[in-house]
Amino acid sequence: MGGGSVKDVKSKLELDGLVQSGAPVVLHFWASWCEASKHMDEVFSHLSTDFPHAHFLRVEAEEQPEISEAYAVSAVPFFVFAKDGKIADKLEGADPSSLANKVAKVAGSVNPGEPAAPASLGMAAGSTILETIKDLAKENGSSQVKIGAGDTLQKRLKQLIESNPIMLFMKGNPEEPKCGFSQKVVDILKEEKVKFGSFDILSDNEVREGLKKFSNWPTFPQLYCKGELLGGCDIAISMHESGELKEIFRDHGIGTTDSAGAYVIEDGSGKGGTSASTGLNSTLTSRLENLINSSPVMLFMKGKPEEPKCGFSRKVVDILSQEKVEFQSFDILSDEEVRQGLKAHSNWSSYPQLYIKGELIGGSDIVLEMQKSGELKKVLAEKGIVPKDSLEDRLKKLISSSPVMLFMKGTPDAPKCGFSSKVVNALTEDGVSFGSFDILTDEEVRQGLKVFSNWPTFPQLYYKGELIGGCDIILELKNSEELKATLTE
Repeated sequence: MGGGSVKDVKSKLELDGLVQSGAPVVLHFWASWCEASKHMDEVFSHLSTDFPHAHFLRVEAEEQPEISEAYAVSAVPFFVFAKDGKIADKLEGADPSSLANKVAKVAGSVNPGEPAAPASLGMAAGSTILETIKDLAKENGSSQVKIGAGDTLQKRLKQLIESNPIMLFMKGNPEEPKCGFSQKVVDILKEEKVKFGSFDILSDNEVREGLKKFSNWPTFPQLYCKGELLGGCDIAISMHESGELKEIFRDHGIGTTDSAGAYVIEDGSGKGGTSASTGLNSTLTSRLENLINSSPVMLFMKGKPEEPKCGFSRKVVDILSQEKVEFQSFDILSDEEVRQGLKAHSNWSSYPQLYIKGELIGGSDIVLEMQKSGELKKVLAEKGIVPKDSLEDRLKKLISSSPVMLFMKGTPDAPKCGFSSKVVNALTEDGVSFGSFDILTDEEVRQGLKVFSNWPTFPQLYYKGELIGGCDIILELKNSEELKATLTE
């Protein structure tokens, strides 16, 4: 990165001190893998020379997650301008002229008495840098790069994580690790005698940087089991030494390799219907059935809801909380007889296990998929656990889900009709934040909303639950410069 009088921020405490001093502060959040960041940093460095009374600070966004979160940074390049101990302005994307103007506003003109303008920018930064930034914007279709995982990258990361039951993202490969931490986790997995897949993060910087954001885990190696992050080197060592790692692998039906290299699955790892020959005595069977039916929604998990002892259990607890479902739980770590007996009784080898009205729903993966598809809410309603929403109730919730809510064809990023596209553009140009719903994905909502609003066409725009109108009305408000005022009253 560039020179000039730019200082790299090492801690939030250091940054807070400078901001609270009241002096002008200009922050540049950047990432090493983002070309636009690198070129804007050259502009940033030149401006630091032109405005010597301001503090020009650089923050590597993904290496300083605490600072990035404090300033709501989700993309790079990103600039924050502070003065008199307060945030004065922000700037997203690679826009040299706007950067110079905003710097001048908080730090004063290059020459006293002259208006704030990017006059020094062309001379200081040079035309080559400015042209490079413009070319980057044309090539990428944007001057701003999202930190971490965009839709395509996110899909790729998910596929990689789920490509093997046990997946290790490491530096190097198992035969030739490129760091001691990766070497240690490889050794642990070999000692556990489990098969695992691996990915060399040194070979793909997009995956390396994207996975940090995707997993909210800043270092490598990263160890995953059945798509769930277990942790890094220290956690793997701790779980291995306590025996918990072996339990997790066993509970998720992951077998070991014997001395001849054959794959061995422990007893009770099959999944399917209840077996009549469970081998359980009648006392234990009765106890298990009483536990299963002790609550309409019963979760057998590791730990307690307020303190789950594994990520899979935490995931199901979070889902039930999101669905606002009351449930009881049983900590299988507290009773080995129940832990092993329930596997045989349900013919389901892993934990957590979720039961609704005495019927096994499944583990964390199944519960998550059911939530995403809406099937979980449907089952809960059918079983009388939660009240079934009427269509009118559902429409009211959707309309009120955002202060400004747009029902459209397609999404804001990919509208499926010209009218929807025009409304999205009008809202975006006026800087109005809004939620949206693609009516093409749900015929019940599409037809129901026409009747509910007494408005036969789409798009439909709502503000605080009230219908504003369709495309023509929105464009009329936009042209009369009333749109933003209407949506902020």
